[in-house]
Amino acid sequence: MTGIDYINSGILEQYVLGSTSPFETKEVEEMAAAYTIVRQEIESIKIALEKYAQSNAVAPNPVIKPFLLATIDYTERIKNGEPVTNPPMLHEKSTIIDFDEWLNRTDMVPKSSTDLFAKIIGYSAKATTAIVWIKDYAPQEVHDHEYEKFLIVEGTCNIIVGEEVHALIAGDYFSIPLHKSHLVQVTSTIPCKVILQRVAA
Repeated sequence: MTGIDYINSGILEQYVLGSTSPFETKEVEEMAAAYTIVRQEIESIKIALEKYAQSNAVAPNPVIKPFLLATIDYTERIKNGEPVTNPPMLHEKSTIIDFDEWLNRTDMVPKSSTDLFAKIIGYSAKATTAIVWIKDYAPQEVHDHEYEKFLIVEGTCNIIVGEEVHALIAGDYFSIPLHKSHLVQVTSTIPCKVILQRVAA
């Protein structure tokens, strides 16, 4: 079999994808050693697959990393002896003063100027409560199993639910309905600092 015949057999694509048997893998590598054209075709297939993967890649939700880091931080704090606290449940009459116990702590500040930073202040099976700093925006989300509630502490933002824009300032409370697409756009020159609570539905 010539190098061209081997290329046309379709086995090189399987080899690059890692789906050849040990015998086929050995055979491909022997043909690649014997024929320059086979080596070149393997490289071409790798490049084409990489380009395809990049053009069809889905960007990760930028909210995931900050909240994963916040969870790790909270777990370490509890492990190191920080007492477990129970922040109040957010509602229409909540005020910033209700959260002074956490807002006045010197360790509850962003460690870097990232787009989104979070510090968890309470966790239970019913609710997770965090102080969150949003620099520019929080991307579109939909929650089917938890209510997301906000109390604006500093700065201003628009919370857009479907087609409705809700302009919020410090002291404002807002609750996101279930199954509704929503996003946050910061409208102040400083990050919007919020108490964020996610409550199991």
